[in-house]
Order: sequence, then structure tokens, then C-alpha cells
Amino acid sequence: MKPAARRKARELALQGVYSWQMSGNDVSGIELHLATTNNMAKVDMPYFQELFREVVKQVEHLDITMKPYLGRLPEELDPIEKAILRISTYELVSRIDVPYKVVINEGIELAKNFGAEESHKFVNGVLDKAVKTLRKHELS
Repeated sequence: MKPAARRKARELALQGVYSWQMSGNDVSGIELHLATTNNMAKVDMPYFQELFREVVKQVEHLDITMKPYLGRLPEELDPIEKAILRISTYELVSRIDVPYKVVINEGIELAKNFGAEESHKFVNGVLDKAVKTLRKHELS
């Protein structure tokens, strides 16, 4: 898959996770809505589905994993930042085939495109700290 297809998958996963966080609606209904209201031809659909489904399924574990790097409680985060960090944390922990620099860059880009004005700096700081523990094997 092309990087652009992965980026689009992350964008849709972000929309899905955000929607789920805000509404508590059924994952399959949110996924269906996203799939029918977006052009999925240029999306890495299996990657979107994995990110969205697994982040929702593992949300408690992901929150515990990212908590030491936040400087505040996960429930105090902006909903967009929280969704981005959950997706990025999932990738750092479960998708070791994706280089950590790509995970950080994609998280920053999501924050620039969807988050508040300075949220990309916060996301970058959290992910930089997390990488030192979660991907220390890549740093050496």
C-alpha cells in the first residue's frame, strides 16, 4: 500500500475513534457510516479497520500505556488529542513494522489537520517520550 493510503486510513480511524469516544455508538455502525460517506478507493481499508477496531477494543490498555507520558490524566485530554494518542500508542505497541518516526510524524500531521492550534506540539512531546520506552530497541 502507498503511504497516502495509510495516511487516509489513519484519518478515518481518527474520525471513527473520535466519534466512538463522543457518542459511545456501536463500532460497526460508525465504521459503516465512515465507509459509506467517504471515498474508500484510496484508503488502506484493512489498516483502517485494524486501527479503529483494535484501538476501541484495547482502549483501557492504551490509556494505561500512554498515561506516564502525558503529564495529566487521559480523561483530561482534548478528545482529538486523546484519539490521536490512542491510535499512535497502538501503532507503537502493536505495529512494530511501522517505524517509530513514521508513527510520530503521522500523529503530528493528524494533530495539525484535526487538532487545536498547538496540539501537534503536545502530541509530538508525548510520542517522543513514549518511544524511549515503547520502542527503545529502535533507538539503539
